[in-house]
Amino acid sequence: MDKDPSSNTGIEPEDPSLDAIPAPSGESTLIDTDYVIGQDNIKGQFSFALDIHGKVFSISALTIIAFVILTLALQNDVEPIFSAIRDWLTGNLAWFFLGAANIFVILCLVLIVSPLGKVRLGGMDAKPDHSYMGWFSMLFAAGMGIGLMFYGVSEPMSHFSASMGGVAVGEEGLRTDWAPLAGAAGDAQAAASLGMAATIFHWGLHPWAIYAIVALALALFSFNKGLPLSIRSIFYPILGERVWGWPGHVIDILAVFATLFGLATSLGIGAEQAAGGIDYLFGIAATDMSKVLLIIGITAIALMSVLAGLDKGVKRLSQLNMVLAILLLGFVIVVGPTLAILTGFFTNLGSYLQHLPALSNPIGREDANFSQGWTAFYWAWWISWSPFVGMFIARVSRGRTVREFLIAVLLVPSLVSVLWMTAFGGTGIGQFVNDGFTGVQDAALELQLFAMLGELPLAEITSFIGIILVIVFFITSSDSGSLVIDTITAGGKVNAPVPQRVFWVIIEGVIAIALLLGGGLVALQAMAVSTGLPFTLVLLVGCISIVKGLMSEPR
Repeated sequence: MDKDPSSNTGIEPEDPSLDAIPAPSGESTLIDTDYVIGQDNIKGQFSFALDIHGKVFSISALTIIAFVILTLALQNDVEPIFSAIRDWLTGNLAWFFLGAANIFVILCLVLIVSPLGKVRLGGMDAKPDHSYMGWFSMLFAAGMGIGLMFYGVSEPMSHFSASMGGVAVGEEGLRTDWAPLAGAAGDAQAAASLGMAATIFHWGLHPWAIYAIVALALALFSFNKGLPLSIRSIFYPILGERVWGWPGHVIDILAVFATLFGLATSLGIGAEQAAGGIDYLFGIAATDMSKVLLIIGITAIALMSVLAGLDKGVKRLSQLNMVLAILLLGFVIVVGPTLAILTGFFTNLGSYLQHLPALSNPIGREDANFSQGWTAFYWAWWISWSPFVGMFIARVSRGRTVREFLIAVLLVPSLVSVLWMTAFGGTGIGQFVNDGFTGVQDAALELQLFAMLGELPLAEITSFIGIILVIVFFITSSDSGSLVIDTITAGGKVNAPVPQRVFWVIIEGVIAIALLLGGGLVALQAMAVSTGLPFTLVLLVGCISIVKGLMSEPR
């Protein structure tokens, strides 16, 4: 029922030290609960301040530390285990990941056009905390910056090459090629179109819908319903007051695991590409030691960003990255095949929409290598990232309407991804088809961006900017990821003591190092998929909670 915004928000205004979340502005339907944010926390003032949820923090931290120790101790033996985990999950549960992602996209699109889109996050009178530019910069930098740098050239080229090769059938009658759908054997134009459609599919509506579901659920139940900014709050319509007990503890612990391993996957990929780029430009070999030193150095910079705070740290770095990314994108468009890029944006968008039903089909797929090895892994990776990105987006999105929120989080980044992939991937493919340049196709995945830039003017400068982009994306992801994990393990407090966030920044770097040494990219992918699986169920329940929560809100 409707209540006065100052009553029973789960916040104690007379105790500013809690500094949780602001009460709704204007009319909003609060949830009647006696739970107070931080009531189950362990607090103390030792050599540093401490304010943690005892069960969630201790179980999460001890389990992660044990995992790191075992992985480093057995690094020569664990790669086959990680490989088997990844292959089994993507091979047997691809239909589940694909089907769930379709549900998320459909729900987001329905909410945009429905009357529920009028609901304002934070109450009917809430005002946005950030400008459009600052807001968009933060959500995009946190969302998939490292991935766009790593896969912007390599994925379109991979799908193009596989499509050109066409269908290949093994002795057992199963396809052995990696082409999406039926491929386009020998037809360069059709292969390029299909390759770009498949790439955009992985970076368009589906991943951003995954983020949007988590972000919207968290924002709604925290800013409008007065619950803690924690994953467990999403389950209140299902579990009621039991969400503050062990069921809620398990949900939050799963969120911590998903966030840490999903983030470690991206940090590991970023380290691979940054080390490869440094080797490409300066001749410093990309060894395991150089990658470890790179992770340590960037983690140290992330620590400084943490100490600077959200507005001075993450926000400024995100805006710097946005400027650099726009400059690099503009450079490729201007000095590359400009007309082909501009026209390709629309043709690739059309090709994506044309192939979308077939690419998103979860059952009866003959292109098993593509749907399992590419799509299922991507969806699990995005889902494992969703607690981190979703909570971060929720934190910076108070004051937006649901419709405004979903358009910004779902549609705008998808269109930017189309332009990015068209410019970078399309240029790489064009160099092969039109100029006969095979350097991009022949280069390792982490070097294909630099091989493509090497054929354009000012190659050393643009390649250096590319390395800086990867590093700063690395820093903003680590910083904002630690912010989210700290919020979860502090019982929903959004401004817990800084030393706790420092602890999680260090842990993120250590996990990335452990997984790189204990299996490389295979280990990173395996842990992302493993933690993404249980969290898919959390997101599906979140869909029900979102609809129930929005229907009770004034609009």
